[in-house]
Amino acid sequence: MLDDRAKTLLKTLIERYIAEGQPVGSRALSRYSGLDLSAATVRNVMADLEDIGLIASPHTSAGRVPTSRGYRFFVDSLLTVQPLDQEKLETIEGQLFNSQPQKVIRNASHLLSGLTHFAGVVLTPRRATPKIRQIEFVSLSETRLLLILVTTDGDVQNRLLFPTRSYSPSELITATNYLNQHFVGHDFEQIHGRVREELCKLRGDLQVLMAAALAASDEAMKLPGDRYVISGERNLLEIEEFSSNMKRLRELFDLFEQRTALMQLLDLSRRADGVQIFIGGESGLAPLDECSVVTAPYEVDGEVVGSVGVIGPTRMAYERVIPIVDITAKLLSSALTYQAGR
Repeated sequence: MLDDRAKTLLKTLIERYIAEGQPVGSRALSRYSGLDLSAATVRNVMADLEDIGLIASPHTSAGRVPTSRGYRFFVDSLLTVQPLDQEKLETIEGQLFNSQPQKVIRNASHLLSGLTHFAGVVLTPRRATPKIRQIEFVSLSETRLLLILVTTDGDVQNRLLFPTRSYSPSELITATNYLNQHFVGHDFEQIHGRVREELCKLRGDLQVLMAAALAASDEAMKLPGDRYVISGERNLLEIEEFSSNMKRLRELFDLFEQRTALMQLLDLSRRADGVQIFIGGESGLAPLDECSVVTAPYEVDGEVVGSVGVIGPTRMAYERVIPIVDITAKLLSSALTYQAGR
């Protein structure tokens, strides 16, 4: 347990370190804390805080810096979160409404990155297998056809086909009508169960075209393996803590590329109630030992489907980052719920 004096000095030290990035000495603490304490008293309190692992003394400086444990105490007990100003709120709202779901998610990732100057990440919802709303063939030349697929979630996929012979407009209309009659309203798992039987009923020339169209459709509708969108990784190159340690920076970018471990962390945060903060080693991922990850879950129609987050150094302005993540998650929930209800 810390007394009020120790809490004030710890809060002041962390705030000064976040703002300036330099170890904080007893004179600066005495000046900025607002406490009428001698430098000797401040040094004694700092020594006590160091003994219990909340601050540390770099060997190159007489000042102190927060430890991960110190940041955790600060975030849990001393932090005063700043409300988001109206301009930032309107920026987030403007970017998240009136767009297709996938674009909304990309925009959320860019917003988190742009507003914090760190890396912004969004764990995408586990999508159900899309169903076909419309299929159409368009002739581009004698040897090229454009296959247009529209799904029930509004996604439009275009695929080029290169048939072995040319097809007349009437043949393409017949093929289009056949596909729409038999496959609209079904997902591709359902289509695969019946495609072989249906193709056998077609005459040979259309059978080849249909088989090529269904193969292209299958490829187009495959869900992506990546379940999160990340933006602003390059922002981390500008942060002194990372730019001065290329080995750690490479490990961090390897983590972004491999994706699996970070996805598991984001999936875990999806189950949290409100904003969750992983500081340093709390994430369980070695490349994030000098990072903090601030996350919040988002919903569609009251069901949690994903999470948003910011990845940056442990020396981040938590009072500013936390409300950005929180509001982005809430507005993303509203935008996606609105889209789902249209």
